[in-house]
Order: sequence, then structure tokens, then C-alpha cells
Amino acid sequence: MSQSHPAILALEDGTFFEGEAYGALDTVHVGEICFNTSMTGYQEVLTDPSYRGQIVSMTYTQIGNYGCNPADFESNEPHVRGFVIEELCKQPSNFRSVESLDAFLKRHDIPGIQGVDTRALTKKLRTAGAMRAVIATKAMTAEEAVELAKNSPGMEGMDYVKEVTTPDIYKWDPENKESREWTIPNPSLDDERAAKLEEDDNQVFQSLAPVRHHIVAYDFGIKRNILRRLRQAGFAVTVVPATTKAEDVLALNPDGVFLSNGPGDPAALDYVHTEVAKLIDEKPIFAICLGHQIISHAVGGKTFKLKFGHRGGNQPVKDLRTGKISITSQNHGFAVDGDSLPDNVEVTHVNLNDETVEGLRLKDKPVFSVQYHPEAAPGPNDASYFFDEFAALIDSTKG
Repeated sequence: MSQSHPAILALEDGTFFEGEAYGALDTVHVGEICFNTSMTGYQEVLTDPSYRGQIVSMTYTQIGNYGCNPADFESNEPHVRGFVIEELCKQPSNFRSVESLDAFLKRHDIPGIQGVDTRALTKKLRTAGAMRAVIATKAMTAEEAVELAKNSPGMEGMDYVKEVTTPDIYKWDPENKESREWTIPNPSLDDERAAKLEEDDNQVFQSLAPVRHHIVAYDFGIKRNILRRLRQAGFAVTVVPATTKAEDVLALNPDGVFLSNGPGDPAALDYVHTEVAKLIDEKPIFAICLGHQIISHAVGGKTFKLKFGHRGGNQPVKDLRTGKISITSQNHGFAVDGDSLPDNVEVTHVNLNDETVEGLRLKDKPVFSVQYHPEAAPGPNDASYFFDEFAALIDSTKG
């Protein structure tokens, strides 16, 4: 990479940062600027559909160390509008890497800028709040970039779900291969544990649990690792588009319904709220992230835009029922208004940083939701127990 390719990041309030371009050159993208505090997992961040329409800044200092490989992607392509970092690793080192971060972004026409003081940028966003921004890797003055940011659309009222949802219904991992968990063989394992390992293409995987339940998962921007964890927990999953009618979901005769993560403003998804409201009376439901916000709208609640959002793998959440505190992985810019929820809804979890609603359940229906990502890719696994809770909820309704 050469210093002959300057880049600029400009915010709508007139702030701008100059740096060096990488990824797609000679291009300009607009989007809402946000920051992610994860130390690893940039591949998952880039390919998470929940980042549709956003320029992402990583707070960790050096990015790209282990390159890129398709096995760690959360979807088929990156969804960010641009990628802001302090320092790019030019020579990644990992036996699973197939290309560098620079090459990956070039291939997908995503501009990046390095050499930015991401600490200063993060402090700016925490103080002033999320803003519209421009990332330009072609010649452009700071004044031109700022003006372009000012005239770009904001996140409120935006429906990006229709851009990222699957166009067709499909069954996830029908051959039971994609969901297996990769592992390192250990000669000290006893015969019983060794029998649960499978070798495939010179790699070793843990065998999957038998299927216990069939569920339908709404794809609002679903991540592959959520689908993998659902199958690992014993769910056979049929994935449906975001526009699927409730009667079409019920025609598939699922044991339960899962509502996924996704991008944009939850208040803009009236067509989803209506169908989910119908399903609440029919099936057990587990919802996460955008799905959690959709549940609140379906029961008559409201959502609001957070000042700068929760994005990263270090968000502390308290379970109000047990007092237990979990460190969670999150990616959202909107939150549920707890005061708008009806009496039959119990707030079960709150964020310890700002006391926003992180979980809820219906008192009279088998429905619960959390604002965070229990599959945690990247992030801690404190919340992985929710998959088992969903299975137990379905078991109780069958009984």
C-alpha cells in the first residue's frame, strides 16, 4: 500500500480525519458512523447484516492480523459502508487465512481508512452521538465531504431488512455439516468423548446433537453463527423471508418461532409487527436484537434511537430475576422504551451502563426476547444458555 492514496472521513458536524486508503480506492460511501469495541472478530463485524448502512470504526488498535477466511463470515458479503481503523496489518499470519483484509474489501468495493485516531473518534461519538458520515478514498476536500454527509439519509425510518433478508424459504444445514463445531483432537479423551468427534477433510468436528424441535427462523439479517448454535442446541431450522405471512409460517407446522437480528429502524417494520402479533397467540417465540424490538412493537410498545448504540463484546447486562450479571455481545442503535410496554410484559434484563431494556417476557404467553446476541460471534458465551431455555419452553408447551 502506498501513501499516494489518501483518504478522508468526514462527519456531519464538520469534524474530519485524514488518513491512508485501503480496500476499495477512488470511491465515496456515506452512512451512519458507529464504533465497535471488540478486540477480535472484524470478519464477523464486516459481514454482519445488522451493520447495513453504517460505517464502522474499530476501537482496537491493529486490525487484520489474522487475515480473512470464508468460514468465519456471518453472511455471503460485507454489509458495512466503510471500515475505519488505526493501523492495518499488511502481512496477516494465520493458517486459516485465504486473503488479507485489504484484498477482501477491494474485492467487495468497500473503502477503508487507516491512520485515524479511533480513540478521539470514539470519544467524539460518545459525546455528540451517532452521526452521518462520509468515507472517501478519492480526491475530495474536507468541506465537500462534510456537505455530502449533511445531505445523506439518517438511520431513523430506514428499512434495511428488505435489502438483507433471504428471497426464498430454505432449510438450514440439511446435511448436518455446516453447524458442526471445529475442534482440536485430544489423544487423552476417553472412548465415550472420542466417539462424539467426526473427521472430515483432515479436520475434526464435534458431532451434532440429535434434532429435538423444528422451528421457523425469520431472517431480518440473520447471522450464520446463530443458525449454527440453534442446530447445535437440537433445533432443525427453516429460514423464511422477513415478509412471510403468519399463516405461511403456521403452515410449516413449527414447534416454535425465532426472530433474528437485523439492521435499521425497528419502527419502520409495520409489515413485520403485524405478522409477529398474530404468531404470539400461536407459537412459542424466542427473539434477539432487532427481533426483541419487533416483539415490543407487536405488543404495542415503542422503541427509540440510542445516543451512540451498543456495539462490541463487553456490554454488562443484569438479569433482574436472579441478580446475575453477564457480559454480552451487542450490535444495535435502537432500544425498547420500557415505559411503553403493556402490563402483561415483564422486563427481565437491563443494561448496567445506561439501564436500557435488554430482555423481556410475556407473562401470559410463551414468548421471551433479549437485546443481545447469545451466539456471541465475536464475544463472550455468557448468554448461550438461552438456546436451552427456548428448547425447554417448547417442551413445556408441548406437554
